[in-house]
Amino acid sequence: MGSMTGSRPSGSTGSGGSPRIVQIVRQYAPGRGGLEDVVSNLSRSLVERGVKVRVITLDRLFRELGIALPAHEVMDGVEVVRIPWRGSSRYPVAPQVFRHIADADLVHVHGIDFFYDALAWARPFHRKPLVATTHGGFFHTKNHAAIKKLWFGTATRASALAYDAIICCSQPDLRMFEPIAGKKARLIENGVDIGKFAGLASETPVRRMVTIGRFSVNKRLDRLVAAMRALKAQASGWHLDIIGSPSDQTETELRAAIAAQDLGKEIDLHVGVSNDRVREIFANTSLFVSASEYEGFGLVAVEAMSAGLVPVLHENEAFRALAARHPGVATTDFSQAEMAASSIEAAFRRLSASPALRSEMMAGASQHGWAGVCDQHASLYREVLGSRLQEAFA
Repeated sequence: MGSMTGSRPSGSTGSGGSPRIVQIVRQYAPGRGGLEDVVSNLSRSLVERGVKVRVITLDRLFRELGIALPAHEVMDGVEVVRIPWRGSSRYPVAPQVFRHIADADLVHVHGIDFFYDALAWARPFHRKPLVATTHGGFFHTKNHAAIKKLWFGTATRASALAYDAIICCSQPDLRMFEPIAGKKARLIENGVDIGKFAGLASETPVRRMVTIGRFSVNKRLDRLVAAMRALKAQASGWHLDIIGSPSDQTETELRAAIAAQDLGKEIDLHVGVSNDRVREIFANTSLFVSASEYEGFGLVAVEAMSAGLVPVLHENEAFRALAARHPGVATTDFSQAEMAASSIEAAFRRLSASPALRSEMMAGASQHGWAGVCDQHASLYREVLGSRLQEAFA
């Protein structure tokens, strides 16, 4: 691992003029989630263009703290370096990050956390060009809202001064960060792996829906359970598949909530399943649902669209923006179980009356493919690096 600690002048490149981009993110594969998927897909796309990519991440998954992951490996052509940390999962402190950026031409930080602040404050010492992607900031829940707002307006604002660009992955993020980052705030919506589940939704409309994501409080799975209870009273034959992994809500808690509503036959819980199993579930499903209170972009909803699933989503800001762009996407208020149930039934009836809606969802998802999104990142990297690497991302 000597190459990771050796120093070279900022802006120098490896053999053949190929730049080295370091992506820094709290969690990465084998962890699974929206943030992990974004960094993985961006990294692989850059590697396919001949760019050298190193991902620096933490050496333990938040859901499996007792298991130490390999300190170094190569995954799909991407070098992955995992470093120790301490503190909370919201703000994990990992100072060893500085050991692994000496040969970077550009450092790209994902998320607004310790890495975002530490790389900014230490820029006079490491002198690396810096880019950050917001990924929703840290406002995913309303907990400690006053403290978060104060921190955002002071520490986050001050750190933004050190960055060459702040990539906002949604219109809501752009509106949030423009006041503190000004012209540095740039909109590049998240890319989506539209090939992973392409065209898998049931070709015949069925009263079956699915949701995917971490078992987190802000995902409001409790409201999905309540909506399923109301839906059961409105129409027969409905089924919900919940796919994900424990986070700040445990599998035991979720199963207890399902049992309390007597929905053991109507809801199946799938914990930590493979993409192959997800594909099997999608093949027998027509709708995607999410009651999430906050999303940075809505990546999983777009993945569902690529399968031909019709989304019914909670009316948070990111989902409203997605629905405005894709008219077939429905939004509703999942805090009102009866209203949400009616919206789900209406979406099914709309699909039954117009089966072409399945194809419309797939076509809409194609607008979010990674090829175009990687082009936008490469263009921004060229802009930040200037004449030193103008041909590196050609």
